[in-house]
Amino acid sequence: MRLCVTGGAGYIGSVVAQTLVDEGHDVTIVDNLSTGHEAAIPKGCRFVKGDIRDERTVIKALSQGIEAVLHFAALSVVADSVERPLDYFDNNAGGTLRILQAMKQCDIDRIIFSSSAAVYGDPDRLPIEETAPCCPTSPYGHSKLFVERMLRSCQAWGLRFASLRYFNAGGSTGVHGEHHDPESHLIPIVLDVALGKRKQFSIFGGDYDTEDGTCVRDYIHVHDLAVAHVLAIDAVSKGFSGILNLGSDKAFTVLEVVKTVQRVTGREVAHHIGPRRPGDPQALLASSKLAQRTLGWVKTCSSLEEIVRSAYKWRLEHPRGYSR
Repeated sequence: MRLCVTGGAGYIGSVVAQTLVDEGHDVTIVDNLSTGHEAAIPKGCRFVKGDIRDERTVIKALSQGIEAVLHFAALSVVADSVERPLDYFDNNAGGTLRILQAMKQCDIDRIIFSSSAAVYGDPDRLPIEETAPCCPTSPYGHSKLFVERMLRSCQAWGLRFASLRYFNAGGSTGVHGEHHDPESHLIPIVLDVALGKRKQFSIFGGDYDTEDGTCVRDYIHVHDLAVAHVLAIDAVSKGFSGILNLGSDKAFTVLEVVKTVQRVTGREVAHHIGPRRPGDPQALLASSKLAQRTLGWVKTCSSLEEIVRSAYKWRLEHPRGYSR
């Protein structure tokens, strides 16, 4: 298929783009490189540099016989969204609106959307199923939920979609890994401390009602996420439209992640407990049963140990990330 991947120079987008190329698809990437890296774009992909909020950029990318869109381009830092809510709605919701308008103009009726567990907020019950109430606690979560509602509304003109609600992506495929500036994700930050690139890191809150007082999260390997996207294209092409959770179905506290990094690297990780961070839910744990049934999705590398081990290997082999 001829596919367009927005945000394909970013962490998850680049891994998905590489998987699509490996599967024989023809891929065009749209990215403004504000948080992504040109070096992360897989070989064989066409690259359109530009912003998804720019109509000319989006039309240029989609008017090349594109059959479906995989949409990753978004601002995605929860704490940052609390500080800059309008920017998040402008980019995440406004940018998606431009994409949907261009899709309609170009007669493209299939989209795979990179959503988030942040739409659930602080859930009453774990594990979280797709039918759970959506009560976001951050502008980031609200922006993702708003896009999901846009997608449902656009079914009126024939749009088919899969909204994939990720939990915490991590790990490396060997070729692609995490490189954010500044880094906001837990596993690469803890690895930086283990590698001596940071003196220590702050754990945001130690008084949650969890086993050790720190937040609980569900971590999913980025390769398993990519496989789910390939399967979702097929499902949507066969008539599926809806929402699917993508997680490992296992939860770990922040301190458990720290201990895993220490075990994998053989190094100590200096840390201290700081105040809670605005917008952070206490615990998130996915039920991915619906995705497994709907897509035939099988996770092969999403143990916390494998996620940390692959991320550590990538950081050793790419000490400057994608920087040259």
